[in-house]
Amino acid sequence: MARKTLVTNWAHPEVLDLLATGGAVEANTSREPWSRAEIIRRANDADALLAFMTDHVDAAFLDACPDLKIVACALKGADNFDIEACRARGIAVTIVPDLLTAPTAELAVGLMIALGRNLVAGDRLIRERPFAGWRPVLYGIGLDGAEVGIVGMGAVGQAIAHRLRPFRCRISYCDARPLSPAAEDALGLLRRDRPELLARSDYLVLAVPLTPASMHIIDTAALADMKPGALLINPARGSLVDESAVADALEAGKLGGYAADVFETEDWARPDRPSQIASRLLAHPRTVLTPHIGSAVDSVRRDIALSAARDILRHLGGRQKDRAPGDGGLSAA
Repeated sequence: MARKTLVTNWAHPEVLDLLATGGAVEANTSREPWSRAEIIRRANDADALLAFMTDHVDAAFLDACPDLKIVACALKGADNFDIEACRARGIAVTIVPDLLTAPTAELAVGLMIALGRNLVAGDRLIRERPFAGWRPVLYGIGLDGAEVGIVGMGAVGQAIAHRLRPFRCRISYCDARPLSPAAEDALGLLRRDRPELLARSDYLVLAVPLTPASMHIIDTAALADMKPGALLINPARGSLVDESAVADALEAGKLGGYAADVFETEDWARPDRPSQIASRLLAHPRTVLTPHIGSAVDSVRRDIALSAARDILRHLGGRQKDRAPGDGGLSAA
């Protein structure tokens, strides 16, 4: 019987062509995700699923798709995928561990500059009224010499720190698994405990995965411990932050600003996730919000999907070795 791969979201033609070398391919060619019910209907006879951030694979999904042998995720964080449920059914799960690091770090620095230097507010000012020239307004916070705290010093945290070095930032971090002294020296890092990091940072950047332990690590109590007027940057996962508490801190003037590329409403594995971004957050002038574009560099997104496609071909073809750079796995089989 011919193999079938279901691709749940739009992917580059090169990705579909590669998958077609291993069997039938059914793909979503629109830029909007299918509903869960539609994906299950189409995947009930599929051998492989090329999945994206909008997907949620749990036990009920797997029970409805009994032929699945691999779920290849075109992403790094697999919190929307029940790895244990896949393992129990002998279904492999793969991720793309490396290719998202550089563009995500790049966007994080962009969010820092946009929020600190009032780029969105300045753009709005120009568009809302005739420009009459310079005025002493929109004075912000620069990166040069700023105290930056990074929560999490994995690949993304290190990439952010590396990109901040030319700005002469004083960079501190906290992580349950600290770097070696040599690695800290190479990046110019100082390790602090989290309370001290919160209290000292002009910019606080989140760079940890979403786990039960990291859920709402920035809540009302953490926000109260932050330096008054500090800027909070979240390029990682929405539910690291209690968005309602952030809105409260912004309205009270305790938090100087919030920039995010990710939101609680995206975290499908949370049964209590908000259905939408809080209107108070959307309306606040001291926010910069982008639509999850951390890895949205065209060539990078193509390579991420190609990496996931190669994982599918290897698994269905029985070839588990010889991974290309960027390919990776959380193999549950």
